[in-house]
Amino acid sequence: MTSQYDVIVVGKGNAALCAALSAADNGAKVLVLEAANEEDSGGNSRFAGGVMRFAYESVDDLKRVTELTDDEVANSDFGTNTREEYLEDIFRLTAYRTDPDLSETLVNESLDTMAWLRSKGTRFVPNYGRQSGMVNGKRKFFGRLPIEVSGGGAGLVQYLDAATKKAGIEVRYGTRATSLIFDGVRVSGVRVQCNGKLEELKAKSVVLGCGGFEANPEMRARYLGPGWELAKVRGTKYNVGDGIKMALEVGACPYGNWSGCHATGWDRYAPEFGDINVGDQFQKHSYIFGLLINADGKRFVDEGWDFHSFTYAKYGGEVLKQPGQFAYQVFDSKVSKLLRSEYRIKFMTKFSANTLEELAEKMEGVNAQGFLKTVREYNAAVKKDVPFDHVIKDGKCTVGIEPPKSNWAQALDTPPYDAYATTCGITFTFGGLRIDRETGQVLNVHFHKIPGLYAAGEMVGGLFYFSYPSGAGLVSGAVFGKIAGRGAALAAKA
Repeated sequence: MTSQYDVIVVGKGNAALCAALSAADNGAKVLVLEAANEEDSGGNSRFAGGVMRFAYESVDDLKRVTELTDDEVANSDFGTNTREEYLEDIFRLTAYRTDPDLSETLVNESLDTMAWLRSKGTRFVPNYGRQSGMVNGKRKFFGRLPIEVSGGGAGLVQYLDAATKKAGIEVRYGTRATSLIFDGVRVSGVRVQCNGKLEELKAKSVVLGCGGFEANPEMRARYLGPGWELAKVRGTKYNVGDGIKMALEVGACPYGNWSGCHATGWDRYAPEFGDINVGDQFQKHSYIFGLLINADGKRFVDEGWDFHSFTYAKYGGEVLKQPGQFAYQVFDSKVSKLLRSEYRIKFMTKFSANTLEELAEKMEGVNAQGFLKTVREYNAAVKKDVPFDHVIKDGKCTVGIEPPKSNWAQALDTPPYDAYATTCGITFTFGGLRIDRETGQVLNVHFHKIPGLYAAGEMVGGLFYFSYPSGAGLVSGAVFGKIAGRGAALAAKA
């Protein structure tokens, strides 16, 4: 059986649905293929927190994205995330390895893409809960992340689903793409497996938006390195690298940091894959206000190097390197009120005590004496003449210990004490395909465009290396999804 479409989109997360909507905007007959059933669909996007990092210079830019009342404007300091600031964050966090053309495209198109998402029915709201605090009676946003999707990643998928239905786009669930139809020159469709049957679906253009290989332990161990098969998967179980494999089979050029990934602190005993009922709440991102302790009872990173938005995506990998692949986040009562909402959910591994000695005995698998020694040395090293300020990089640091703590260093000395057990949760992989930034078209190993083949989302390689700024993932998926959908539709109509 054969069917003909203008554009087939493989995947059904944020990037794929943005590609489908963009293709439809440009007059294409579109089919979306989703390996999951409808209940489990939405890719990794459903498990995302929903913060969106885009370039803005003023409140007027923010008003293009969300409704703000006069009171909210008057009583809030939204800061800025200018194009220059956004680019500098990407360059800094990727050790200047990011593809500058891709980064510029992401940054320059980010605000317009957010406004486009809003026009499709996506609702954005100020990010009060996780990225702001009260300073002198005024709400101050920090980390350059003032806006999030209402309802988080799951909300984003719901909004895009509704827009897809409104646009009359066909979606097939439980349909796994297995290979591309390729005659040696151009891609003209997809072979799929559905209900135990094989089918060929013809199209003038194909957009691959079906994620990386984070849910494939064999590929994780092969590309990320030994031990990565032991990581928990924060999101969907369906991102097993199918799209990448299909593209490489037709000569697509691999690109980017194939041994790198987005990996965060995640509850030690969370399930193997993401639980949609819990969402991203297994994460633990307030470590900047406490200490990260391994099985030897030692610290192993600078918890206060920067806001969590700029460190969380790589510190999960640091946890995985520790003995037993776990670490505890330890806090005292001085910072309890600063901890994010995920520290107050039902499903978490937490130990509390009124003394450090008692806490040391409760922390399963940790050398108690090593932990107490670490705390004593840390407390003695805290600089006491610098005030603590949680909404800025306050420079309250340690002196004379390794690793240092560069900001938010307070003595751990005020009971009760809490310890949260974490491991590594992998979100998405950084390695992907080389694309043309203007059209989203996939390039082959000789950097020539492959007719009929486009890619978006996690499958775009070369953008993130080593780490990334929080909120850039969803926005890059939308930006390059929109570009790929338009490119695929225009090529199909040519």
